[in-house]
Amino acid sequence: MNSQTVEETIQKPSAAIDSRRWPSVAKVPSSPIAAASAAIADRLLRRAAARLPLRLVYPDRTVVGAADPTAPTLVVHQPEALARRIGRYGLIGFGESYMAGEWSSDDLTAVLTVFATSVADLVPRTLQWLRPIGPAFRPRWRGTSRHQARRNIAEHYDLSNELFAEFLDETMTYSCALFPQLPASPDDLVAAQRRKIDRLLDMAEVGCGSRVLEIGTGWGELCIRAAARGARVRSVTLSAEQQRLARLRVAAAGLSDSVQIDLCDYRDVEGCYDAVVSVEMIEAVGYHSWPRYFATLEQLVRPGGRVAIQAITMPHSRMLASRNTHTWIQKYIFPGGLLPSTQAIAGITERHTGLHTVDMTSLRTHYAETLRLWREQFMRRRNNPAHLGFDDVFARMWELYLAYSEAGFRSGYLDVYQWTFAREEHR
Repeated sequence: MNSQTVEETIQKPSAAIDSRRWPSVAKVPSSPIAAASAAIADRLLRRAAARLPLRLVYPDRTVVGAADPTAPTLVVHQPEALARRIGRYGLIGFGESYMAGEWSSDDLTAVLTVFATSVADLVPRTLQWLRPIGPAFRPRWRGTSRHQARRNIAEHYDLSNELFAEFLDETMTYSCALFPQLPASPDDLVAAQRRKIDRLLDMAEVGCGSRVLEIGTGWGELCIRAAARGARVRSVTLSAEQQRLARLRVAAAGLSDSVQIDLCDYRDVEGCYDAVVSVEMIEAVGYHSWPRYFATLEQLVRPGGRVAIQAITMPHSRMLASRNTHTWIQKYIFPGGLLPSTQAIAGITERHTGLHTVDMTSLRTHYAETLRLWREQFMRRRNNPAHLGFDDVFARMWELYLAYSEAGFRSGYLDVYQWTFAREEHR
């Protein structure tokens, strides 16, 4: 970051924040606890910058961290506000501070990738015992009822089909693509999304006459491609907005006679199918419901049939550490969700079901690239969501979410697998 850019970003004013819509973002913590913990948070942030390939730039032109001016740079506009938020609410406060415009970066993904690479060591072990007892870290829900599951999905997926269309490609596919080569260009995304879907359908052995169940409809592209193979598809979703658009897209493809899309919880589905497919849906199920999820998949697929899922995962140790916490992603993006680990999935399926692994393929680098393309498209159209009723705080929140996710895959903190199971013939 050159000196002119630093000068401009330090003096960047923050816009007024709607306190009714963003109560936690509009108000900087002012309690005695927040004031006392702010000094500790500031020291931890400076300590992290001194140890990592990262630079912090403060309003008085103080630079902490890497001497290399090309290193990822976090520009702090309001140091006291940032420290108070981190001190009181940890990483939730860090995210809310970005939403409030109290810090910025001209390469947000690079900054977050540095943090993601060292996420387990950012807080000294002597202080990590404090994490579970702070109110910011308590999860809101222990289990996920059908009513709560529908609310959780609606909070994200029912925001606006038009919003998602601002950064997704024409297939409206909101999951990892599979590119023939990396890096990719925006023009590659449509074919890469269909390539991903086709691989999953191939692994599930979906063909002419197959009875297919899809859990988690998205906006209908998998339904369309499965039906185009001659399969009969039932797809279930908890998002009314997705159901509406998916039905329109299926009808436009002339496949309504082969595809049924229902507003239905997966736990209420009955029947027997040759293949069950579920793309990046387990992440919303919740920790306590994973055994029920896989038991349901087994129950719904015929003996000898295939189950093919695409699942985002995190390291097992981090999953165990975060399963009883409340995170920025849960608060603002995906309420009620938790990423599983490969160890958790393998353990549940091996101990409690008759599903055995046929194939397990990582698409991690492809997800980092998918997210880069989404983020760049969103930033090109960053002002458009305002016409849909989304303000600047929302735009910063969405930018942080996309960059945060990309950083997770680039650092290796997150992974994503196409995981195929076969149900035992006799159990």
